Amino acid sequence: MDVLWTVLIAIAAFALSAGAGAPLTAGILKLAGGRRRPPEAEAPAPEEILRGGLWIGILERLAVTGCILLSYPAGIAVVVAIKGLGRFSALRDEPTGGVSERFLVGTLTSYLWAAAVAVAAVWAIAAVG
Repeated sequence: MDVLWTVLIAIAAFALSAGAGAPLTAGILKLAGGRRRPPEAEAPAPEEILRGGLWIGILERLAVTGCILLSYPAGIAVVVAIKGLGRFSALRDEPTGGVSERFLVGTLTSYLWAAAVAVAAVWAIAAVG
């Protein structure tokens, strides 16, 4: 029965981490967005430069949650490195302000949420077991 509870808690943690993390991160990014650019601005908006952010965020939250659930925190460093390398060119050649800030705020929000959910799941698993 402990194995069943462990599996159910882990599934719930992955679902909560990936599912609720997206609206949370979007809300934090909206709060941190500050002033809006005028529509006639020629440079693309930061969210246009950092395309794929929703799916990348879901995958990174799943990876961070999984690393914590598996007691493999070094795996989080791999996730950070992969994301940094993957976004390096977009951040290096930033044609408009706000891209680096959006990247950092989104990434930190996403990682903190995933870690909080995973730690809660670890506590729940320990309480059941």
